[in-house]
Amino acid sequence: MDTSRIAAFPAFADVPAAELEVLAPAISELEVEAGARIVTLDDYDTAIYFVEHGEAEAVPEAGEAKRAVGPGDTFGEIALLVTGRRTATVVAQTPMRLLSLSGKDFKRIQAQVPLFEGSLRRLGRARAGR
Repeated sequence: MDTSRIAAFPAFADVPAAELEVLAPAISELEVEAGARIVTLDDYDTAIYFVEHGEAEAVPEAGEAKRAVGPGDTFGEIALLVTGRRTATVVAQTPMRLLSLSGKDFKRIQAQVPLFEGSLRRLGRARAGR
């Protein structure tokens, strides 16, 4: 994975080049068809996703507002860092290209990417506070 692709995401804005070099080989690309369910509420899974192209809708628990997800957005950080469970169902509204980091790969490189982890924690706290 080219570091310039991942550096374009807000979640990576404060991440130094050295951490991007550690992250790049651990990140994979995923193509998703419109209508595909990417993650499901309450499932146990710890991958995090970064939307490079396309649109999706995040549907949290009953009674909570739906959220549009598009290029530059990230989802899955709460499951990755805190709960291990999905806090919403995310369904592709259009074909999508996602970048993904598995929980297993994150644990393997976690000590080498502290600023990236801090950025994800801030994002998760902001999202949980909505």
